Amino acid sequence: MGVLRTKSIEQSIRDTEESEHKLRKDLSALDLTVFGIGVIIGTGIFVLTGIAAATKAGPAVSLSFVLAGVACALAALCYAEFASTVPVAGSAYTFSYASLGELIAWIIGWDLVLEFALGASAVAVGWAKYFSSVFPVPESISGEGSVNLAAGAIVLVLTAVAIIGVKLSSRFNAVMVTIKLAVVALFIGAGAVKITTSNWHPFIPPPAEAPKAANAVEAGRPLIEVIFGLKPLAFGWMGIGFGAAIVFFAFIGFDVVATTAEETRKPQRDMPIGILGSLAICTFLYVVVSLVLTGIVKYTKLNTAAPMADALKAVGYDWIAGLVSLGALAGLTTVILILMMGQSRVLFAMSRDRLLPGWLSSVHPRFGTPWRISLITGVVVALIATFVPLETLADMVNIGTLFAFVLVSLGVIVLRRTQPDLERAFRTPAVPLVPILAVLSCVFLMLNLGTLTWWRFVVWMALGLVVYFFYGYRHSRLASGQQRPAARR
Repeated sequence: MGVLRTKSIEQSIRDTEESEHKLRKDLSALDLTVFGIGVIIGTGIFVLTGIAAATKAGPAVSLSFVLAGVACALAALCYAEFASTVPVAGSAYTFSYASLGELIAWIIGWDLVLEFALGASAVAVGWAKYFSSVFPVPESISGEGSVNLAAGAIVLVLTAVAIIGVKLSSRFNAVMVTIKLAVVALFIGAGAVKITTSNWHPFIPPPAEAPKAANAVEAGRPLIEVIFGLKPLAFGWMGIGFGAAIVFFAFIGFDVVATTAEETRKPQRDMPIGILGSLAICTFLYVVVSLVLTGIVKYTKLNTAAPMADALKAVGYDWIAGLVSLGALAGLTTVILILMMGQSRVLFAMSRDRLLPGWLSSVHPRFGTPWRISLITGVVVALIATFVPLETLADMVNIGTLFAFVLVSLGVIVLRRTQPDLERAFRTPAVPLVPILAVLSCVFLMLNLGTLTWWRFVVWMALGLVVYFFYGYRHSRLASGQQRPAARR
């Protein structure tokens, strides 16, 4: 059946050698690890830690981070096998094309476009709010009205950085990551001496009605409640699970590392290091920060938009709170940059496969980056961030990422059966157990998302199917069983 046609791994790798579409290999294992840390540490550590503690898990929010981290680690092991075996731009899209077929690849590519675009736009809006708190600017610029010029401006600046070159992007990201890691370390060091152990008691509060989170957006009842009748109570062991669904957003980003596989010098070795290394470092920092945060002030007082800064102010560290805001600004800057880079690489791969117009995958002759797609991505994200309030779509970033994790995990099982002799630089351990556990954990977290989020996701995916059958299916490089060379432009 045409929609199930797969693109061989050998052909995927050959496509990367076409001069018109050849990306520059500039990234090392260290670069990849820093990229991962740069995109993971952002909104989650600066905002969600306090909200999850106050509304779901109490001091045991550290266990929620561990639970979410385990789910991500299981998926990361699957990503690492694929990224080292198929070192081609496109991440889960490319992996799915090689194992699950063209239609599934299109679905996951369309899904990733949603995840990265809305994620970058939402973070840009958050960046503008932090910017206005650190540097007083008119309301027309900070986004207090209907137009958010600051959010659009930072996106366009970072678009230029992404186009000029992946190495420049890597160096810029390294500077920003250094700043925010220093700020996180400062918070941990300063906060540790102010910990009152009584704030950790009870560590797992008894179950109760869930308080409404600060700036919460109505997303409908969680699907797990609709299907199984499990009401999302706060606290207790169930609260730890529901808290994991909230803080999962804090881990979004390690999969973006896989989108740069084609620009990595030694992907077979460096991809697993970058993916697993960045995830391990960030999980450790999240657990430590959550323990310090809930030790400084009672968890019931952390239901705010800036819990880390507010906690420091509560114990008389106003100047450190200001530095934390600056660190958040730096942290969110790197998240925007890397999410946009991730989206441009997914679209680049889809265009090179002719599921989208081929002219989009042109690589700049000087900078060696997919400049057309990067420019279009930047403009679209800037417009969304400038004019659209994205709070109602925040959960869609989570559902898109979890859906990608599910397909990649299934893809490892399929590829092990269909191509058992394929050379794999990194092998996911205990297959099929690890991929199955990854699927189950991700599905559990997806079920904790609201019904409105699910409906919006279904509508977006239906739109994607229309685009595929009207354009991608007929123009695909695999159409009629052919793998023709890209047309030169």
